[in-house]
Amino acid sequence: MTHLATNSAARTALVKIIGVAGCGLLMSTWASAQLSPALDRFSISAGAYRADPKLNASLDTQYGRFESGDLKQRDVTLPRVRADLILFDSQGLSFDYFQYKREYTGSVAQSGSVGGTNLSIAGDATVGMKLDVAKLAYKWWLGSGNTVVGLGLGGAYYKAGIGARANALVNGTGYGFSEGDSDEAIAPVLELGLRHAFTPNFRAFLDVSGVKKSGGKTQGHIVNGSVGLEWFVVKNVGLVVDYSVSRIDLTRSGSNNANLKLTFSGPSAFVKVRF
Repeated sequence: MTHLATNSAARTALVKIIGVAGCGLLMSTWASAQLSPALDRFSISAGAYRADPKLNASLDTQYGRFESGDLKQRDVTLPRVRADLILFDSQGLSFDYFQYKREYTGSVAQSGSVGGTNLSIAGDATVGMKLDVAKLAYKWWLGSGNTVVGLGLGGAYYKAGIGARANALVNGTGYGFSEGDSDEAIAPVLELGLRHAFTPNFRAFLDVSGVKKSGGKTQGHIVNGSVGLEWFVVKNVGLVVDYSVSRIDLTRSGSNNANLKLTFSGPSAFVKVRF
């Protein structure tokens, strides 16, 4: 009995030793994994996109088709959030979100025919639009050392609204009208990224992404590109600056056919926290 008890105690001790050793091995493997210094296990960035917007919009109204022409106003600041998570040292998730809301005012002058009636319209009109874009992609990082290339595939959610208000003279008679349309959809997104670490605390990056929406009432594409630098003042907190260009071209078919072309370009600044 004493012998059996001794063997049982020995087995129990052996199991504990193996368990502790196994946990230690796993922790050691995780800690010693060769993650590129150009990447972080997890990071989140919050900041602002200082954009120089250019807009061209059109919308069917009860008085005919409204077309804004090319409109450009002063720069705007857009809130933006990014996050990245690395899994298995070479795969991970990336997230990006920004919102744009703006009104443009310009003159309207057009002639046409609606229902067999010839119309001559002149006046001032305001085009208002709101755009939300959120992207989530699964990325594969290729390469090792200080330089890696990432390929991403995922989905993008966007919600776009466009409206027009005007006080116009229609064949010499004053009228006011307000028309609008909005839509939301999910579309596939493809991403390409490049990361290079000059040092663990000073890095450069290049990102390009494209969203393509086909089928349904809304069709079009969203293309974005950015190049920038990261500098970590302390180990886990840093500053990110980049220059981005975004081009949006969406067309919606329905009772109010609408087309929206929007281009952003300008610098962004973020505070980045990494773990």
